[in-house]
Amino acid sequence: MTAASLATSPPLAPPASGRVSPRGRLTSDAPLAPLVWFKAGGAAEQLFEPADRDDLVAFLQVLDPAVPVYPLGLGSNLIVRDGGMPGVVVRLGKPFARVERIDAMALRCGGGASGILVSSTARDAGIAGVEFLRSIPGTVGGFVRMNGGAYGREVKDVLVEATVVMRDGSVEVWPAERLGYTYRHSELPAGAIVSEAVFRGVPGDPAAIGAEMDRIAAEREASQPLRSRTGGSTFKNPPGHKAWVLIDTAGCRGLRRGDAQVSDKHCNFLLNLGAATSADIEALGEEVRARVKAHSGVTLEWEIQRVGEFPSLREELGEGMSPLARKAFPQSVPQEGGELGAARLSLSPEGRG
Repeated sequence: MTAASLATSPPLAPPASGRVSPRGRLTSDAPLAPLVWFKAGGAAEQLFEPADRDDLVAFLQVLDPAVPVYPLGLGSNLIVRDGGMPGVVVRLGKPFARVERIDAMALRCGGGASGILVSSTARDAGIAGVEFLRSIPGTVGGFVRMNGGAYGREVKDVLVEATVVMRDGSVEVWPAERLGYTYRHSELPAGAIVSEAVFRGVPGDPAAIGAEMDRIAAEREASQPLRSRTGGSTFKNPPGHKAWVLIDTAGCRGLRRGDAQVSDKHCNFLLNLGAATSADIEALGEEVRARVKAHSGVTLEWEIQRVGEFPSLREELGEGMSPLARKAFPQSVPQEGGELGAARLSLSPEGRG
């Protein structure tokens, strides 16, 4: 791994009162490929799976402020670059996957709870309006951060408040309006972790809610490559356009780079056919962006988050690119996920996208 060793800058530097040991699981050089949907990418310098929120708070309070932190959910909307993740990746597991009803129309949901669990609990309680979460392949923490949405609804439509563990270990409750939601974006700072959220719906009949959830599931199954190694929707829909239409008309359906492929079933999905590296997948995405730009003049923005480091920027991403993509390359490699690896990337970032 190219990141500086945490042995020289200890992630658990002892506070004045003495060293604090986490109760959860802390793993060094932890492979992340098994934890993300693409099944590709490097290792985390440290992977922390806290026992509960208090454990997470105590861990962050003694963590060297210079060490970057990145929250990981189900890994469904993520490319982890092949050089791995410097710093600490925090994964919220079962202790954060609870959903409870707190009044007639509201649910308190842990940051590690899946969209399916949230919507199913709402159905059983006769709470309508959150059925769309059934179709978001991620956890509460992830789709609260990015204002996840589908089928005409977004998290901003149902969120009441989010409890956030900040990078310094402080805990804050953010009302929905503080998140500054726009399309697939919030104002949550880098390193902040959503530990729970409150969603509010409206009264509904459980049978009707269940039928709507079944309809959504069937529609996704018919139109998306759900049983493949994919990262979900790859690019944001530009204003006035559908990303998949722009990709299709630019001739990218089925386009391949090694074992990375643009899906034939839904061409706003990238696939790992078996042995694709993260560099293959990201380079294919940049090729798609370049072809769409050349064909329609529209610049697609990434919806999938890309985090971590390249073993070698130009060798890994640049080799084998078309002239179009190579020309765009220096302006099109962003540094996602806040501060992670920012000092180690030599190309200009274009920001979150």
